[in-house]
Amino acid sequence: MEDFNQLMKVRFEKLKKLEEMGINPYPYEYNQTHKSKYIKEHFDELENQTVSVAGRMMSVRLMGKAAFCDIQDEQGRIQIYIRKNEIGDENFEIFKMLDIGDHIGIKGQVFKTHTGEISIFAKEFQLLAKSLRPLPIVKEKEEDGKKIVYDQFADKEMRYRQRYVDLIVNPEVKEVFVKRTQIIRAIRQFLDERDFLEVETPILQPIYGGATARPFITHHNALDRKLYLRIANELYLKRLIGGGFERVYEFAKDFRNEGMDRFHNPEFTLLELYVAYKDYKWMMDFVEALFAHVANTVLGTTKITFNGHEIDLTPPWDRLTMYESIEKFTGVDISKMDEKQLRETAEKLNVEITPEMGKGKIIDEIFGELVEPKLIQPTFIYDYPIEMSPLAKKHREKKGLVERFEPIIAGKEVANAFSELNDPIDQKQRFLEQLKLRERGDEEAQVMDEDYIRALEIGMPPTAGLGIGVDRMVMLLTNQPSIRDVILFPQMRPENK
Repeated sequence: MEDFNQLMKVRFEKLKKLEEMGINPYPYEYNQTHKSKYIKEHFDELENQTVSVAGRMMSVRLMGKAAFCDIQDEQGRIQIYIRKNEIGDENFEIFKMLDIGDHIGIKGQVFKTHTGEISIFAKEFQLLAKSLRPLPIVKEKEEDGKKIVYDQFADKEMRYRQRYVDLIVNPEVKEVFVKRTQIIRAIRQFLDERDFLEVETPILQPIYGGATARPFITHHNALDRKLYLRIANELYLKRLIGGGFERVYEFAKDFRNEGMDRFHNPEFTLLELYVAYKDYKWMMDFVEALFAHVANTVLGTTKITFNGHEIDLTPPWDRLTMYESIEKFTGVDISKMDEKQLRETAEKLNVEITPEMGKGKIIDEIFGELVEPKLIQPTFIYDYPIEMSPLAKKHREKKGLVERFEPIIAGKEVANAFSELNDPIDQKQRFLEQLKLRERGDEEAQVMDEDYIRALEIGMPPTAGLGIGVDRMVMLLTNQPSIRDVILFPQMRPENK
């Protein structure tokens, strides 16, 4: 720490000296004409042409009256060659005062060194932002013909906490977030081409609903009322279907006051969409097509690698009912069991449950523990017990079930879909059953929403609905092991001072 503080002290002293020389270490703008990647890709047309580039200085090699440095812009790195007799004695002394991490602008001619590296012969330079805190610079060397990386900024927690440093010294991280944007763009394209309307619904809600989760609570001073950060946007979007829109979608920031692990962050992105006059069978085909389109658009293939598994997203995907999947992987048929029998079965299968769990939660625990992790290739699990799905329509043929599915890929659900419940009498009864679960201690059970019931009483047509965890989809398509690797600024525990 003492060495680090000394390095910062030296940089502050350089800053003061530069200011005394009349140099503004933080100017207002710079005319950047080209970026590094473009110059390298168009060398033949740019050779000997004058360009202006800007970026962060990532290395410097002083050699008497000349120097080489690498600057890094948004697209990558490019080498700069600076010669004392070209820029003048005073400017060369100023250049020698610069540090790794400083932002600089370079104007000069494009050329190739004798080793064949595309570079810029600097005619002038400008300091654009003085870096006062040293970077944890990644270094490389070759041993026995192999590239060895050392002094790497690899501490996961530090990388998440200081993402701005992570993006600088681990530039490959940028590619994940570039792909994230491309994935969202490809989803939008797919939906817009099919006449969906993108809408916005409230984040602050007087009644939270649409999922089984605990909310974050806040207070609105002017109205003097309690409000909740939304846990889902489902009930508002279905109000719009009732209001006459037939295809709507929203990319929503949702918030759930729950634990954090590699698949869960309290703030996350959810895509929800609703289609009038369709059901969950139609939606299965739609989901297959959507995932295939996004993979092909962003990656150029539907065959991906995630967590060491080769996965093929090409339709059609496998399909199993919830009960079939449990029997397949446990050998036990739970389809006709009551709550007491399910508790006994969970105990025999070594699945941990708690007293407040109802029938649906017990089945969910058995499935999540013993089935879901084994489903690697894309698989639709469908026809869920009614207790697990208070917003889904009763199955048209199978008593005690609802028309719901979840696609499971690489051992984790990536979406959730229903034939939406549009019977207001049934919906109200389901909410009342959820209230009984809350009375038993289930804090994630859903609450009564009288206005939503009123909207259903006005009338909502047959509807298919879908929610996709965008962060999980990005994890899958970029082969990232944790949700924190695909969220720029994930929630973290307080930093130890």
